This record gives sequence, structure tokens and C-alpha cells, in this order.
Amino acid sequence: MKGYTSHDVAKLLGLSLAQVRAFARDGFLTPGRGPRGELQFSFQDLVILRTAKGLVAARIATRRIRRALKRLRAQLPRGRSLAELRIAAEGDRIVVSDGEATWSPESEQTQLDFAVSELATKAAPMARRAARAAREVEDELSAADWYELGLELEVAAPGEARDAYRRALELDAHHADAHVNLGRLLHDQGLVEEAERHYRLALRETPDHATAAYDLGIALEDLGRPADAIEAYRAALVTDPHLADAHYNIARLYEKVGKKAAALRHFSAYRRLTGEL
Repeated sequence: MKGYTSHDVAKLLGLSLAQVRAFARDGFLTPGRGPRGELQFSFQDLVILRTAKGLVAARIATRRIRRALKRLRAQLPRGRSLAELRIAAEGDRIVVSDGEATWSPESEQTQLDFAVSELATKAAPMARRAARAAREVEDELSAADWYELGLELEVAAPGEARDAYRRALELDAHHADAHVNLGRLLHDQGLVEEAERHYRLALRETPDHATAAYDLGIALEDLGRPADAIEAYRAALVTDPHLADAHYNIARLYEKVGKKAAALRHFSAYRRLTGEL
């Protein structure tokens, strides 16, 4: 479910239609086609195009832009919100983070640095339009369609995204990823107990779902249940031992209960995975 037309993209990003179509032809976007064959873009495509615009403005060579954008496409998370991401580049080196990125102050390269949330604010009216269009043909949409729509709406229209995930679950109560994403949005709303329920439903369907276990751990911490949170983080790490944030969170909790050796082990794993000294 892709809700942004070429005209939408051009308006949002200040690109010409010719530029939008040229980038689409280069192979690092994944536009769909509308009923009349028109290009339709996802929010992830918008993020990549916003990055492309910045690299073009920095007068980076076309070949290097293509290489950088293909790497970015591979790095962007799928199945969770892009809202907290910040994208920056120095030359053709792109850094994606959920906090402030930093570079060497001696660099004289033009820098690209923007928060995805700023783009989401501008895209929100168009995202809501896509949600309205989906409701007009809702009888034709599958659980997978509603889930994909939820992914598209999360950043720009989280309320509409929650509705989309609920529709997905009405059609397929066993859709683990819809449970996880709905849980996260409810958690963001402060509905932590309801979020916990969806995380546990996801784990019932997919016991080795590392993201569900990790998000459950955060919910349990917020509910004041640190021992249960430790067990959830441990489950996440069994499935994905490279989940750096799970190592960090469980290390904090072990430190609080006086398990210094276990805390040190997980802090070390976190530093090793993130490259921190």
C-alpha cells in the first residue's frame, strides 16, 4: 500500500517531476503502480528521496549518490517506525541513527542532516488521504494489505496506523508483526498494559520474535516489573544476540539488583556491538 504520487513527492521535497522519475528509474526505490499505471511511493521512498536531494545539493557525483542510496535502502528498518531516525551524511557516507549524529569538526564537506519526523509532519495530510482511500475499498483489502498500510502510516499518521493494524488483526488474529506494531503504538500512547497484551500475543504466535520480546521488556520496566523485564530481554537475546539495546537494558537492570558480573558482561557486549569504547 503506497500512498504518495509523483506530484506529492515533488511538492513535499521540492523536486521536479523529472527528478522524481529519474530517481525511480535508478533502482533504489520501490514504487508501485496505481490503477492508471502512475507511480506510487512509500514513506520509505520519501526518506530515500529526501536524502538524494541533499546529496545532489552537496554536488556529490551521481555514481556515488547511487551507491550511497542503495546502502541506505538496505539499512532502513522495515516493520518498525522510522519516526525516531535521523539521517546524516558527510560526502557519500550516510549515517542513520536514533539520536544526534556527530562528525569530525575539521571536515569541510557539505553535510546532510535531517530528522525523519520533520518529513513526516509534512507528509501527514497525504498519509491520511491514503487511509481514506483504503477505507473506500476496505472489502478488497487483506490482512497483509492493512499491515502494509499501517507501516506506511506509522510515522505521519499514527492514529490511522493503529486503526490499520487493528483491521489487519480482525482479518488475521495470528499476525504477529501487527500485534508488535500495534503494541508499540499503544505503548507510545501510554497504554502500557494493553501494549503488553499485544506483545505477548505476538510471542504466542512467534515465540522467537526478538522485537516482541524486547518491546515486552520495555513495557515490563515501565510497569515496574524489573525481574520480568530481565526475562523478556534474555528471551530477545536468545533469538538475536546482536540486539545491542537489549544488552544495554538488561545490564542496567542487573546492575540495579547487584549482579555486577552479569551487568559487566552485557555492558561489554553492548560496547562491542556499537563500537563504543
